[in-house]
Amino acid sequence: MSKSNLTRRGVLKTGAVAGAGVALPTIFTSSASAFTNDPGSASTVKFGFNVPQTGPYADEGMDELRAQELAVEHINGMGDGGMLNTFSSKALDGTGLLGKKVEFVTGDTQTKSDAARASAKSMIEKDGVIMINGGSSSGVAIAVQGLCQDAGIIFMAGLTHSNDTTGKDKKRNGFRHFFNAYMSGAALAPVLAKQYGKDRRAYHLTADYTWGWTQEESIAAATEALGWETVQKERTPFGVGDYSSYITPVLNSGADVLILNHYGRDMINSINQAVQFGLRDKMVNGKQFEIVVPLYSELMAEGAGEAIKGVYGSMNWNWQLTDEGTKAFVKSFGEKYGRPPSNSAQTCYVQTVLYADAVARAGSFNPCAVVEALEGFEFDGLGNGPTLYRADDHQCFKDVLVMKGKENPTNQFDILEIVDITPRAQVEYAPDHPMFAGGDLGECNPGA
Repeated sequence: MSKSNLTRRGVLKTGAVAGAGVALPTIFTSSASAFTNDPGSASTVKFGFNVPQTGPYADEGMDELRAQELAVEHINGMGDGGMLNTFSSKALDGTGLLGKKVEFVTGDTQTKSDAARASAKSMIEKDGVIMINGGSSSGVAIAVQGLCQDAGIIFMAGLTHSNDTTGKDKKRNGFRHFFNAYMSGAALAPVLAKQYGKDRRAYHLTADYTWGWTQEESIAAATEALGWETVQKERTPFGVGDYSSYITPVLNSGADVLILNHYGRDMINSINQAVQFGLRDKMVNGKQFEIVVPLYSELMAEGAGEAIKGVYGSMNWNWQLTDEGTKAFVKSFGEKYGRPPSNSAQTCYVQTVLYADAVARAGSFNPCAVVEALEGFEFDGLGNGPTLYRADDHQCFKDVLVMKGKENPTNQFDILEIVDITPRAQVEYAPDHPMFAGGDLGECNPGA
C-alpha cells in the first residue's frame, strides 16, 4: 500500500469562528441544530485518521491506517464488506453514509500530545472532518479527546489503554472500544498466580506517562491482592532506547519477576535488553526469574523475536480467534495487505464502523445524536463477543485475552498463543471505582 494512498487530502471551504479554544469552520446552517462541519448537501463526508506515522509507536500507527482505510472501503461498498457482514447491527448497507460517500484525511501524531492536537486541529479547521479516530498512546488520546470535546467533534479513540481515558479524563464526545489497564490486571493476575505461584516479588519498569502510571497501578494492585510483593517501581522516559541503567538494579533487588510496563518499540528494546542481561536464565529466591509484559501486541511480539517466548501478557483481540467477525476481518485485511491485522488495527476498524453505524441509526451527523446512539449500545459480531458501550463512561466492556509468546512458532505471524479468554464479567468494575474516580463526562458539545 503506497503512502500516498493513505495521506490523500481534500479541501473544504473553511473560515475562522471563535469557539472553545478552537477556530471552528463556518460550515454551519442557520438552524438551531447546526453543528461543527455539518456536511449539509455535500456528496461526501470526511473522517480524520490521526495516528503515529513516525516515532516509537509508528508500527502500530501504520497498521491502524491500513484498517481505517479498509473500514472506509467497506462502508462505501467496496471489497467484501468485512465485519459489516457479521455485525449485529444492520444499519450500514455499503452505500456510504446517509447518502454520502466517505472520504478521509490522515495526520501524524508522532506519539506526542502537542503534535497530535495540532494535527487534529488542522483536520477539523482545514479539512472539515466530522469525526477523528486513532492514536496509539493514551497521552495522545486524552489530548485529542479534549480538543474534540471543545470543537464539537466525535472522537473514536484508537489504541489507548490508560484508565484515565475513560476515567478522570473522560469526555461526552469521546468513546473507547479498546480495553484498559484495570482490565489487564483483572485478566492477567490470576493466570500469573497459577503459573508462577502466589509468593513472588515484582520489579516494575514503567513508561513515565499516563498509560504507564495506570498500568503499573493496576497490575501491582491485582498481583498484590493474590499475594505478590512489589519490590520497586521505576519510571523510564518515553522512547529512551537504552534501558541498561534501569535493568542493572533489578539484578540486586531481590525481585524474581520483572514487569515491563512498556509498549511499542520501547517494549521491544527493554525486553531484548533484559534477556541479553541474562535475567531469564537466573534463579532468584529459589525460583526461575520471569518477565511479564502486561500489554501485548502482535507487532511488538514480532519485533521482540526470540525474547518473547514464554512471556505472558494481555490483549484486546487477536487474529487467531475463531468467531465469525474475526474470520471476516482477517480475511479482508489479509487479502488487501498480505498479513494478519494487529489488535490496534482491529480496534480502529471497529471504531470507524461503530461511528458510521451510530450515524446511520441516528439518521444524523450531529455529534449529540451520535452520542445518544452509542451510549448504552450493545452489539456483537465485531470480533470480541457481546460488547457494551457503557453510558456512564463510554468504555466498552467485553472479553479480554491472556496471551503467551509461542515456544515454537511456525512462521513470522505465528508468535503468540491465546492462553485464556477472560469473560467480560471478570473485568467489569463500577463506574465510581477508585482507579477511575474524578472525571465527569459533561455535556455533549455539537460545536455550533
